[in-house]
Amino acid sequence: MSFFPSTLEVLIEKFASLPGIGQKSAQRLAFHILALPDQDAEAFAQAILDAKRSVHCCAVCQNLTDTDICSICQSPRRDERTICVVSDPKAVIAIERSHEYNGHYHVLHGVISPMNHVGPDDIKIKELVTRVADGDVQEIIMATNPDTEGETTAKYISRLLKPFGVKITRLAYGLSVGQNLEFADEATLMRAMEGRQEI
Repeated sequence: MSFFPSTLEVLIEKFASLPGIGQKSAQRLAFHILALPDQDAEAFAQAILDAKRSVHCCAVCQNLTDTDICSICQSPRRDERTICVVSDPKAVIAIERSHEYNGHYHVLHGVISPMNHVGPDDIKIKELVTRVADGDVQEIIMATNPDTEGETTAKYISRLLKPFGVKITRLAYGLSVGQNLEFADEATLMRAMEGRQEI
């Protein structure tokens, strides 16, 4: 038997479907939305719709942007010869917080994970190979998470890119095994970036 109106139940279910949100948190969020003034609730809903309509992948690095080419790729102060490969846009933010990296990025939007039916063709590896083949790239920094899927992805990409004669490095293990980049502090990321090694 449902304790809430069906529309509220649907709202709770939608919040509960978000990563890291349990049933109780979903209820709190739904009740918070209901308590908002109409204007604030409409602005919240509009912000979701606007983001869904306008945010897409950068034509160069595949990071999220609302323009054709993201601000990092457009910046003349960034080193175009170095590309840091990350699994998702949250890792870009984490690395940028360290203020130790001044190159470009490539966002894969996932990692190779046979258990989850994610293969090389399901993530943005082809786009990376095209960038290396077409550009003046000298170093690729593999910054996927130091877990099984991240390591598998890094090794797969390094094998693909070796024929291009580009230097391929891996972040040093200032990052603990199994730790996600988005949760690493600036000092840890700085040590990992400084101590990267060729693979």
